[in-house]
Amino acid sequence: MKKILTVVIILVVVVGIIGLLFYNKSKMEKMSKTEFMTSFPVTVTTVSREQLDDFVSSVGTLIPNKEVVVGSEISGKLTGVYFEIGDRVGAGKTLAKVDDELRKYTLDNATANLEKAKKDIERYEELFKESSVTEAQLEAVRLVYKTADAQYSSAYKQLSDTWINCPLSGVVTEKKIERGSIVSPGTPIATVVDISYIKAKVNVPESDAFKLKIGDFAEITTDIYPDEKFSGKIININAKGDEAHTFPIEVLMKNSTKFPLRAGMFVKVFFNNISRAESLIIPRASLVGSAKNPQVYVVENGIAKLRDITLGITLGDKLEVRNGLSEGDVIVLDGQTNLKDNDKVTIVKQGA
Repeated sequence: MKKILTVVIILVVVVGIIGLLFYNKSKMEKMSKTEFMTSFPVTVTTVSREQLDDFVSSVGTLIPNKEVVVGSEISGKLTGVYFEIGDRVGAGKTLAKVDDELRKYTLDNATANLEKAKKDIERYEELFKESSVTEAQLEAVRLVYKTADAQYSSAYKQLSDTWINCPLSGVVTEKKIERGSIVSPGTPIATVVDISYIKAKVNVPESDAFKLKIGDFAEITTDIYPDEKFSGKIININAKGDEAHTFPIEVLMKNSTKFPLRAGMFVKVFFNNISRAESLIIPRASLVGSAKNPQVYVVENGIAKLRDITLGITLGDKLEVRNGLSEGDVIVLDGQTNLKDNDKVTIVKQGA
């Protein structure tokens, strides 16, 4: 009897221990699941339609009106370099000099041969008048003269090319050689840009590009001179768009001496002859990713879903959305830094 009682007690203890283990395991799994499903607090805003101003603005970059890479036309060693980065140079300014010693000898020899050939042809023409030489002999001398003249022209050109001159007026932005460098035909010497006039290059959505034409005026602003406005004129509308269906447009304007602009600066270009209807608008702060691959988090049933969108124009802190969203969609405005696609979220605040 005692043995049976002992066995029963042991079984009860074992069952109790197993039950306790299963209970603890279930509790831990529940806690782990609860921890895993913890949601991220976010601020959201609702996608709405707004009436935009009666102008189109695009962010662009300033580029030089003209830019050339000056190169050598001959081979040799540079015996002189006469410029530095930042120098203002005029058209025809000598930038560098190639060793010309052998080319001077060649020109002297070609000059002597040409003078001899010229005297020979004069003498043979007189002899031909006296019937002392045949026409074939005279033509042979004339051929020698033509050859000597061609050799002289070539030698003169070779010597002239030892002076590497700038083809336009502008500012030196790159220096690619130093005195003593060995150059050959095509070797870059310097980059020179003309920014007396300067161009703003912007990409405009196709729906707007076809409303613009060459000669239309535009207004340009920059954060460098926040109180200044510059006037320009469209000089080129590219015939080919990019993958985002935008078309490159160039606006030319005269550079200001009082408020000088430089190539590479960001500017805003306003085209004031295009009116717009209402458009879907989102805050810039809601954007995830780059301007080339814009995305936002859309909240659906407490889940943040990452969605690709297509942007239109930029108006300050607002972005126009062409595709990817609908009016009334709820998007994450703040708190998306640590979010991943399909994360659970808790809305803590409704933004404007």
